Amino acid sequence: MGHRFQLPPTSRWVLRLFVFFMLLFSIMRVLTFFSFRPDGVSFSDAVPSFLMGMRFDLRWVCILLAPLLIAGSFNRFSPFQSSRTKRFWIIYLVVVSSFLLFFFGADFGHFDYVETRLNASALNFIEDFAISMSMLWQSYPLFWIFLLLSLIIYGLYRFFQRSHSKVHTIKHPFKPMRTFWMMLLLIIGVAGSNPAKPLTWKDAFKLGDNFKAYLALNPLENFFTTLRFRKPFTDDGSAKVQFDVMKELLQLPKESTMLNFQRREVFAEPAKPMNVVLVICESLSMYKTGLSGNPLNTTPYLQQLANEGLLFERCFSPHFGTARGVFALLSGVPDVQLSKFSTRNIEAIDQHTILNSFNNHEKFYFIGGNSEFNNFKGLLVNNVNGLHLFEEGMYKSPKFNVWGISDKNLFKEANEVLSQQTTPFFSIIQTADNHRPFVLPEEDTAAVAAKQVDELQLKKYGFDSQKEMEALLYTDYSIQQFMEAAKQQPWFNNTLFVFIGDHGVKGNATALYPDAWTKERLTDEHVPLLFYAPGFIKPEKRKEVVSQVDVLPTIAGLLNQPYTNTTIGRDLLRKPAGKDFAFIIHHDEAKIGMVNNEFYYILNMNLQKDTLVPLHFNAPLLSKEKYEQTKKQMAVETIALYESSRWMLLNNKKASVKP
Repeated sequence: MGHRFQLPPTSRWVLRLFVFFMLLFSIMRVLTFFSFRPDGVSFSDAVPSFLMGMRFDLRWVCILLAPLLIAGSFNRFSPFQSSRTKRFWIIYLVVVSSFLLFFFGADFGHFDYVETRLNASALNFIEDFAISMSMLWQSYPLFWIFLLLSLIIYGLYRFFQRSHSKVHTIKHPFKPMRTFWMMLLLIIGVAGSNPAKPLTWKDAFKLGDNFKAYLALNPLENFFTTLRFRKPFTDDGSAKVQFDVMKELLQLPKESTMLNFQRREVFAEPAKPMNVVLVICESLSMYKTGLSGNPLNTTPYLQQLANEGLLFERCFSPHFGTARGVFALLSGVPDVQLSKFSTRNIEAIDQHTILNSFNNHEKFYFIGGNSEFNNFKGLLVNNVNGLHLFEEGMYKSPKFNVWGISDKNLFKEANEVLSQQTTPFFSIIQTADNHRPFVLPEEDTAAVAAKQVDELQLKKYGFDSQKEMEALLYTDYSIQQFMEAAKQQPWFNNTLFVFIGDHGVKGNATALYPDAWTKERLTDEHVPLLFYAPGFIKPEKRKEVVSQVDVLPTIAGLLNQPYTNTTIGRDLLRKPAGKDFAFIIHHDEAKIGMVNNEFYYILNMNLQKDTLVPLHFNAPLLSKEKYEQTKKQMAVETIALYESSRWMLLNNKKASVKP
């Protein structure tokens, strides 16, 4: 009787493997919990996440083992039929295990970087695989990591061989009823319990907390679900509903018709034939610079320029990431596309830019590396008329690292080109060395490596390592070398210089800013914005909130250059009083928000949960009524900015706008 109901060998092997893989998923979730849990979250608090997580794991283990159970139930494909079929299925299991190890390894790095599970945004880096791998190779000990992974994979190969040999190897005829119950359990497992109402990705967010939700999800579930977010989506209806809010927020003309954001800006005085040099500084996070009062004094030269220029101390990029920052700066549209950079989305690459209004200026873009990375080239060449693009392979200076020539040499080469111009120019220089792998050219090491800071001080003021601090010192040094060389050129005194970060960097800013800046990761977007033109711009430090999308309208306003504005950016020196704001989106966490001079409003779109945090030390407590009123108003404006930006991504076409 016992033999009659005994499971076939394939089913028994699948059960052994099922236990192994469920244990593997559970161990990885436990490691994730202890590695990344926020303060105040206990193990007992996370029990619901672990229980739901087992259901997600059950789904993926069943999916991975389904081919073996189904095909292996037939004699012809059974892993116990022959040495050939045995070898095939063991290789299959090794491949599956390698696939899992890759996902879990990438997930740990992703969680450490942006505090969420691995998602489809990772494909942005795979699209630039060679450059991304070079950066990783130069930043991490990949040889030893790959060696360790190879040893683990070999160990798994031996484990699968041994687990196979422990199952009684007898041939058996295919009898459907013997595997029926296994198949039924397989269906239930893939559904996550109830096939009539399968477990969904959104169910995790019913736990009411981002960390608990991502702890419940595993990297496979999160990655493959978020693939659908990579396609641009706009709902004209939603944008229309929000138009009246945007009309008030942007102070659009009264005669503006539905979804018409165009406003023509003209000036009483003629345009100034000045040059413009806009420097986009890699990872120039405000709290890490001396401009914030950071006592490590990592940017002494920028501080000197700021004392003679117009500094906006509270400028925010809409998002974290160079590709998104450059896109927003040039187009005036926050890149609200989830899981994929708009620079790589064919539907969104066509964008009107105010840069084309400078029709009497020669236009230059200098990047030290390959402009194909993140498809900067597509964004620039397709949208900027008559652009002269300089990139890796076009310079005399040697390639320094994965990002191309060094920043100092990039500035040097740009200076040589600009000094040959006889007509006004608009030049953009994009730096890169304040980024991993945080290495310095040997020729410049002595200039910045002399400053040694102990580890406790580094951590206190926002740096993870001495090398990271030296990279920022090198950015400042490179700017100094450029500006001192430019001062020797006749074009210097007729040039407006603008310096801004492409984005900020997460880290501990509690020594300089209230806790909300660190806890809510405002440090990711907070960057300095500096306009410098002695004799033309009056020195001033301003504290109102501004955005990266405001840069081009402000430059045009300073030069009295007529232009047509079609997006969210505004001339900071002419905008209405009391209308200070910056839109922010954290793509991986699906958080949108808005900063004004007093508060940061955050809406978690996954959790449908919002909050309002003060931005100043010792901020007065609001009454409950005033708190709710402020939160409601900022919620309305945040959603309006988000929906309008989604619409603009696909409707801000250059052909439909006169420059």
